[in-house]
Amino acid sequence: MKNCFYILGVLFTIIACSTTATNTAAVTDNSSTTKSNIKDTVRIANDSLEYEVIIIDNGFTSWLASRAFPRNYHSLSFLENKNYQYVTEWNNRVLQPQRFSPNLYEMTIDYQPHIHYGYEVNYLIYNYMIYFQNTYKQKLGGYVPQR
Repeated sequence: MKNCFYILGVLFTIIACSTTATNTAAVTDNSSTTKSNIKDTVRIANDSLEYEVIIIDNGFTSWLASRAFPRNYHSLSFLENKNYQYVTEWNNRVLQPQRFSPNLYEMTIDYQPHIHYGYEVNYLIYNYMIYFQNTYKQKLGGYVPQR
């Protein structure tokens, strides 16, 4: 029940349909204020909607703007390797709801390393994983930067 208080919602979806070599990403930030809370939504999609990532987590947008490393700080190969590592562990935890909180790990992430998602998608996934680990005191593997 305590976890319900800390997490308003995490929806993180990747739908991979194509192995095209170049995908351009568009990022849209939607923030809506209600009487009880503020929800941050980050949506990433390419022009032909071959994939889509939606991140809904209170505070992620402001954390990304204030604490994340700037774009191009890490190489694309670094981001892809870390994302694969984090997503693999995430998916393992989704499949073990009796061991890991189903409130934190709600659904699997379809991240396939042979698909080129582009820098922007990998940058946002990586930073969400860092944000998630620091905010919810989780460790998905390896060193987690404390930002």
